[in-house]
Amino acid sequence: MTTTPSPDRKQAGAKLTALGAMWPRMMALRSRIDHEVEQALQRQLHLGFSEFVALMSLADHPDGELRMQELADATSLNQSSATRLVGRLERTGLTERRLCEYDRRGVYTGITDAGRVMLRNAVPVYEAALASAFDRVAADPGYRDLIAAVDPR
Repeated sequence: MTTTPSPDRKQAGAKLTALGAMWPRMMALRSRIDHEVEQALQRQLHLGFSEFVALMSLADHPDGELRMQELADATSLNQSSATRLVGRLERTGLTERRLCEYDRRGVYTGITDAGRVMLRNAVPVYEAALASAFDRVAADPGYRDLIAAVDPR
């Protein structure tokens, strides 16, 4: 026996608040912008967006190093994906593993001099791609209000 939802339940399930309706649009906006920035970084420097964010996070830390979980949090990756990311960065010489001098079980990932050079080269590419992506998406009437709300320019 199948039951049909009452009209009240149908309406409650289909009607979103302004916040509920806005969030999928924000996620789509982020996806479009991330994709354009990723393409520019890959095309010009053979660097992924997550790799760029990892290098930025490491460089922003006073010692230039973070524990794996801290880096996972900074890059919005899970532990396994962050470990693979660090492996790629290490193979290219952009980061290195460092042991904690106080606790030998603690392993850090630190940015290298080559990583800092890559980051200096990547920042202008990132900034230009980000500005271009924002300008392109702002021309889309479906995103104009969101861009106006988040674009500080």
